[in-house]
Amino acid sequence: MSREREAAERVARAAGEEILRRYRVSGQSGAEVKGRERDLVTEADRASEAIILAALRREFPGDGIVAEESSPEYLRSGRVWVVDPLDGTVNFVHGVPQFAVSIGFMVDGVPRAGCVHAPVMRETYAADLDGGATLDGVPIRVSSEGDLRRSLLVTGFPYQRNEDPRNNLANFARLALHARGVRRFGSAALDLAFVAAGRLDGYWELWLSPWDTCAGVCLVRAAGGTVTGIHGRGDPVGGDTILATNGRIHDSLDGMLDGL
Repeated sequence: MSREREAAERVARAAGEEILRRYRVSGQSGAEVKGRERDLVTEADRASEAIILAALRREFPGDGIVAEESSPEYLRSGRVWVVDPLDGTVNFVHGVPQFAVSIGFMVDGVPRAGCVHAPVMRETYAADLDGGATLDGVPIRVSSEGDLRRSLLVTGFPYQRNEDPRNNLANFARLALHARGVRRFGSAALDLAFVAAGRLDGYWELWLSPWDTCAGVCLVRAAGGTVTGIHGRGDPVGGDTILATNGRIHDSLDGMLDGL
């Protein structure tokens, strides 16, 4: 286990305990709108981020940090930590337990280690690129499904879906008719973690930010999966689209996505 992976796990769990302490307490009255009505932030987001940043600055004082609530400028070179203190804030606000802490570590733009911790589910997904991926310390691998028709997929929709025709709704409808099923859980970090664990066979989305995907990209790759931009376009961390699969259905899923 790399030092960075161990730190990501330990710090994510500490932040998760703070989030749990505030779960069901904040409620909708504790949420603020950041830009669009669906883009929320709570005191739990801020408290979690404060814990994470303090720990990372103490243990890795020379590293850069990209964090959703306080330092969102994406850094592409050097050693950089990429932090989402509470991925799935809308779920958190409504009392839905599908949310996570996501801490990724990159070197020159490549995810090298990371952790996605789901506080309510008490599940911790962690990886370093050279050492594999685990769920609560047990090694995990992507699924072996090779037929898109038998695959269980997951996706999400952008905050501005009522304003922009690139809203992914047509793809959702198309794949819902073709695949075994398509889910929408509301946390990109957990979507990627579930692909890494073989619970889901593939995931696609657009209009995400680096903190949504950095740790999850490392998880999927370390678990033997494939992560690219849709149609091979752009970087899945920091780009405007992401496609993550077990590798076996990657091309067939990519071929069914349109308008992105």
